[in-house]
Amino acid sequence: PGPRPMSGYGMPPGGTGPNWAPVPAMPPSSRGGPGLGLLAVVALIVALVAGALGAGIGVIATNGDGNGGSVSLGGSDSNDTKVQSRPPDSVAGVAQRVLPSVVMIRVQSAQGEVGGTGFIVNGGYVVTNNHVVAGAGGGQIQIVFNDKKTLPATVKGSDPSSDVAVLKPEGQHSLPALPLGDSSKIAVGDPVIAIGSPLGLQGSVTTGIVSSLNRAVPTQGEGGGDASYLNAIQTDAAINPGNSGGPLVDANGRVIGINTAIATLGGQSLGGEQRSGSIGLGFAIPINQGKRVAEEIIRSGTVRQAKLGVFPDPRYQDGGAKIMSQQVNGQDPVIKGGPADKAGLKPGDVITKIDDKPIEDATDLIAQIRSRAPGDQIKVTYQRDGKESTVQVTLGAD
Repeated sequence: PGPRPMSGYGMPPGGTGPNWAPVPAMPPSSRGGPGLGLLAVVALIVALVAGALGAGIGVIATNGDGNGGSVSLGGSDSNDTKVQSRPPDSVAGVAQRVLPSVVMIRVQSAQGEVGGTGFIVNGGYVVTNNHVVAGAGGGQIQIVFNDKKTLPATVKGSDPSSDVAVLKPEGQHSLPALPLGDSSKIAVGDPVIAIGSPLGLQGSVTTGIVSSLNRAVPTQGEGGGDASYLNAIQTDAAINPGNSGGPLVDANGRVIGINTAIATLGGQSLGGEQRSGSIGLGFAIPINQGKRVAEEIIRSGTVRQAKLGVFPDPRYQDGGAKIMSQQVNGQDPVIKGGPADKAGLKPGDVITKIDDKPIEDATDLIAQIRSRAPGDQIKVTYQRDGKESTVQVTLGAD
């Protein structure tokens, strides 16, 4: 089959790419559904561990010294049962500040209950991934706060191409918004913390570092729809099914990314979903992009995506993104009157850099363009007939 246009400037490349951190089935109250097998296994393992510990304690308590006397293992050196504060710059200190503003999201869909994570921003809105709520189909969405208070919510708006959605809780809450960082200022090696609800285990905290930046990650929605191209932050902080939409924060507790996808080696399929977990390859939407999309959703309910106006060839593998030479589904490979056309780009040109960042392939080009806003000016370096040239392009809007 021929290539499929994507908003006038690209098409999905071949291959599958990393999987989303899949939305897991939540524990249903009175019915089965996809994911019950996995949840039962998790529950069984927890029960066995608790049982083993209980048996061990029983042996210690009854064996004693053989004289029937009681045995004491010692006690706490404090009667204070309150959670002690931690240094603010420690992982525990950051978690204590961030956790109250992170929520679990439960979505009632035709397939059953599914769930993910979100975080509170200014105005009381909750930011999450589009793929967390995309299957709601008019079903009920609930937000579970860290104090276990639950409120229904509606989708203020969503953008499948950037995989960002905004929810509005129905009712009052006084929880603080998370501070947003600047994802353009992070560096490889910076410490990060991921917070979410993997497998419905709300408030789980994992740590790691920024493993790479500007990682081009293509993801695909269920059934082949809602393709997203992320110019992602890569992290080795454990991200598992249910972390989708949760915050990736820096050492100061500021959100630098929205946890979205994981690369997996495959795993057991339950209910049609791959259920393998983290192998240290997680991906997050940079918060600068997520913030721009979320603000547009809150302001107007819709999102405009940046547009270069070319169709890159997904089969080209010689470095850079080559503009198609032939028409694509009846459309010119360089859209007439589009940003690239106005800048003088031609069919067959090979785009090698955007703002001096090397472009590896068609996926990388699409991810780079989608990470920017309509009206942004970019420097495009390209090759034509063996000669390298550079032009300024003002991005359009789809």
